Amino acid sequence: MIPAITLLFAALHALLLLVLLVPISRLRHSRRIGLGDGGDAQLARSIRAHGNFIENAPFGLLLLALLELCRLPAPWLWVFGGALLLGRVMHAFGLSRSSGYSFGRFYGTALTWLVLLAMALAGCWLALRGIRAGAG
Repeated sequence: MIPAITLLFAALHALLLLVLLVPISRLRHSRRIGLGDGGDAQLARSIRAHGNFIENAPFGLLLLALLELCRLPAPWLWVFGGALLLGRVMHAFGLSRSSGYSFGRFYGTALTWLVLLAMALAGCWLALRGIRAGAG
C-alpha cells in the first residue's frame, strides 16, 4: 500500500518549508548575518517560524503516515492532513508577521495541538485494536 494521502501532505509541507526558508536566506544575505540572528528582530522571527515548523510538522506527518498504513479511513486522513497543514500555515503566517500575540499564531498552535492529539488517540485505538486482534 502506498500512503498517497500522506505523500501529498508531506509534499505540501515541504513547499511550506521552502516558503519559510526563503526569507531567512534573503535576510541573512541582505544583512550579512552568517550565523544566528545578529540581533535582527525580523530574522529572529523568521528563524523561529521555521524552527517551530520543524519541531511540529515531521511528527505530525509521521503519525499521519502510520495511520494511513494502518488503514484509517481516508476521510479521517484528509481531515487530519488538512488540519495539520492549515495549523502550520496559520502559525507560520502569524509568527512571521509579529513576535507578539496574533490570531494565526494562537489558533495555528491550537489547531496543530488538537490534530496531534486526535491522531495520537486514533493511533492508540488502532494499535490496541490490532493487538487485541492478534496483529501485534
